Amino acid sequence: MAAFGLPNFGQITEAFKKAQQIQQDAQKLQEELDAMEIEGKDSDSQVSIWMSGNQVPLKVTIDEKVLEKGNKVVELKVFEALQDAHEKSTSIMKDRMQELTGDLKLNLPGINNQE
Repeated sequence: MAAFGLPNFGQITEAFKKAQQIQQDAQKLQEELDAMEIEGKDSDSQVSIWMSGNQVPLKVTIDEKVLEKGNKVVELKVFEALQDAHEKSTSIMKDRMQELTGDLKLNLPGINNQE
């Protein structure tokens, strides 16, 4: 144990290596999320909206039968599909981030170890 309760240099070096690996993994994850196409649908599957894993809208499809029902129905179905796509995309992003950071513990004595 180092003087004054400070961690030894080996622990610090290991912590920096772990931080660099997490940074690289986070960059890779961002690229994966950008490449995803996640589909959200309304309850009748007549409107679909695709988003990336980073919640970027990609495209929309609307069944012609929905268009015949008027603007209010179209608006509601588009909104429902948008909510579904956003929820799925957000959930995937959160899960993937949890995988990346879930076991993050640097275990440095005297530094943020209030467990």
